[in-house]
Amino acid sequence: MSHDHAHDHAPHAHDSRRRLSWAILLTGGFMVAEVVGGIVSGSLALLADAGHMLTDTAALALAWFAAWISQRPADGRRSYGSHRVQTLAAFVNGITLIAIVVWIAIEAVRRFLAPVAVMGTTMLTIAVLGLVVNLVVFAILHGGDRDNLNMRGAALHVLGDLLGSVAAIVAAVVILVTGWTPIDPLLSLLVAALILRSAWKLTREAGHILLEGSPEDPDAATLRREIPAALPAVQDVHHVHVWSLTPARHLVSLHAAVAADEDRQATLVAIKALLVERYGIRHATIQVETPGDCADDPPR
Repeated sequence: MSHDHAHDHAPHAHDSRRRLSWAILLTGGFMVAEVVGGIVSGSLALLADAGHMLTDTAALALAWFAAWISQRPADGRRSYGSHRVQTLAAFVNGITLIAIVVWIAIEAVRRFLAPVAVMGTTMLTIAVLGLVVNLVVFAILHGGDRDNLNMRGAALHVLGDLLGSVAAIVAAVVILVTGWTPIDPLLSLLVAALILRSAWKLTREAGHILLEGSPEDPDAATLRREIPAALPAVQDVHHVHVWSLTPARHLVSLHAAVAADEDRQATLVAIKALLVERYGIRHATIQVETPGDCADDPPR
């Protein structure tokens, strides 16, 4: 049996932390002004965006912390290192986004039932400034590692802010031109619906990884079929388990049956090379056996 647990450090780790640091600085710096502006103007769209930026500051800080701690080397208690902390942070950020959507929806219904006066000029000014900040922050995060679920979660928070700023600008213009204040909660609901779809997808993907579900590619059936097809020395592959630390780091354990006259060590090396080259799997636990070794444990 062979255990291959070499930990490859993500080349984008430092870049991710640097991008997150700038995002925290810009988002946190503008947050206070938008909260005050939302209260003064009486705009729900602006308050929703301000509340979103408030949670974004915490979400970005959590993402930065996860990116930092995930680079800790493996030890006796954490043999795979701390990579999955980033997935946990993404899951928490997804749940937070869903909670924000619920809050926006409740407040929007209240505004429909009891409309309030909205200061369109104040709302428009702060919303435009918020849009500029959100565009800069989103560009910073979007230029990072797109395969990193933690970075995707952070970028999704900022994207929600960006949409909120656009909604606040549109609502402010409509209110200034027509005086129709229901546009404010109406656009808030639209933004909430857009955020909910992405937040649910993020939460579901992160939850699947935390529950050690199999990745879509490769899954166990794929490995059982493709390894014997690629390596003539392998007669059968069974007891296959595939799971992930992060979307980019898959792990596998399997048994490979070979003929008695085959070189087990050479076959083991060939399987490990195939897993790396074809699927990018560097964490593998492989047992090479002959049919007699597993007579009481038939392949499946």
